[in-house]
Amino acid sequence: MSLFRDDGIVLRTQKLGEADRIITLLTRGHGRVRAVARGVRRTKSRFGARLEPFSHVDVQFFARGNALIGRGLPLCTQTETIAPYGRHIVDDYGRYTAGTAMLETAERFTDHEGEPNVQQYLLLVGGLRTLAAGEHAPGLVMDAFLLRSLAVGGYAPSFDDCAKCGLPGPNRFFSVAAGGSVCADCRVPGSVVPSGEALRLLGALLTGDWATADRAEARHVREGSGLVSAYLHWHLERGLRSLRFVEKG
Repeated sequence: MSLFRDDGIVLRTQKLGEADRIITLLTRGHGRVRAVARGVRRTKSRFGARLEPFSHVDVQFFARGNALIGRGLPLCTQTETIAPYGRHIVDDYGRYTAGTAMLETAERFTDHEGEPNVQQYLLLVGGLRTLAAGEHAPGLVMDAFLLRSLAVGGYAPSFDDCAKCGLPGPNRFFSVAAGGSVCADCRVPGSVVPSGEALRLLGALLTGDWATADRAEARHVREGSGLVSAYLHWHLERGLRSLRFVEKG
């Protein structure tokens, strides 16, 4: 038996019995963790509201044996709020749907429970902070997060140089299977010809050039978002359920 403490983002919750919940978190030091929170659905619960999706929390866990790899679930015994991002997200449909897609993506990119993924954790914390601040359109924040999650996972797309031969860009064609922009010689079946503006927007989102991203026209935002969705779907091998509810700019 052991106690351990970590900070994390609540990804989702599931009902357990009449008063408990299973909480799934992405933590800094232990990766994705599922834990039982006893009595949090009762109206008199002291920390039930702290363990809601989007919350950035400091949690103490009590584990029996090696609970993080399948031998039972640890218990959440103490919780302190670090940042209540959900307070500024759940009441706005655009932010909520974009944030839900971000949480689902983070969970999908952390397949193995108990395995640290600090880059993905820090990326999610920063993405939710930006989303909650409301300084950029929710769809742009979401697409920036999705692109950077892909990059952290080893699937960084190219939006300029050819993804196959390295020919300096801009290149005209785009292939999700080939890894992004491709030249005429490396073009493969299924390649599309996106606008240069959409590719520049995606490059800006990947690198954090918000001045360029915020100036993008709505049609180029929609076009770029479609490319991001297709690219993510290809590498995850199935789409995100939450993306169907995201508002299109």
